[in-house]
Amino acid sequence: MDDFAVHSLRISSQAKNLGRSTPRGRGRGVEPSRGHALIDWITAQSHSQPATQRKINTTVDQQTKAALKHQDAFVTTTSHGLEWAGENRRSVIVSSAILLALILIAVIAGVIYNRRSEAASVAFGAAMQAYQTPIAAPGQAVPPGVKTFSSIPDRAKVANSLFMEVANKYGMTPDGKNALYFAGLSSMESGQNASAESTLKQVASGWNRDLANLAKLSLAQLYRETGRDPQAIDLYNELTAKPSNSVPAGTAQLQLAELYQAQNKPDAAKKILAQLKDKDPKGPAGLLAAQKLNPQAGPSVPQ
Repeated sequence: MDDFAVHSLRISSQAKNLGRSTPRGRGRGVEPSRGHALIDWITAQSHSQPATQRKINTTVDQQTKAALKHQDAFVTTTSHGLEWAGENRRSVIVSSAILLALILIAVIAGVIYNRRSEAASVAFGAAMQAYQTPIAAPGQAVPPGVKTFSSIPDRAKVANSLFMEVANKYGMTPDGKNALYFAGLSSMESGQNASAESTLKQVASGWNRDLANLAKLSLAQLYRETGRDPQAIDLYNELTAKPSNSVPAGTAQLQLAELYQAQNKPDAAKKILAQLKDKDPKGPAGLLAAQKLNPQAGPSVPQ
């Protein structure tokens, strides 16, 4: 029995004794009311402790319910996930297999591309070696073991077949694209103008601006050699408007000025050269333009 219960019993006993000791007929309406008030106080005190305890129990119950509710939500979510995985097991497996297959394909494609790029580089090197083989006139002394060609067209024909082979076999690689450009040049040098024009147009329409502009510059030269100056002028103007590292605007303007000189249009040529000299006075194109405007002054040396 705790202290509070003992204390309550003592007070209850005292209340009974007070009731017995009260003389009859004296203060009859007062003393009993004191006893009842004491008993009411004891009853109130006895209920105060269980109320506090009930409040604590209620708080604990609420926390327990919240924890159980959280666990229920987790279990529900997990159950739904497992149910979804079970119902969609086939699609999950198929999707995973497809993803794995795509990764494998990408890896294999990368390996194959690297190997083909290496092979294209070797083949392109062999074609360039043929294209740069020295020209030796008949009877000219040649060092032992050195291969030569008797003319530029003969050399161009041999090199052209090698370039076309590289372009056809490794066209997706950088060396394959370069080989197609040189196939166009070698076709020009061997006198195959129709083939050269078709090949250079193909290169000129490519996404690589450096290579495309080189092809346009060579195509303009082909147009000039075949009497199609208006088409050459259009290409020079296009290269001036959209230059690249391989073909700066100054290079295209110098070629256009040269074309006007050949057409006996010196005023048009001088106008282009003067603009180029003023725009780029210390650059290679500007210095060359100044030299063409004043041939007696001699070549200028960049500082």
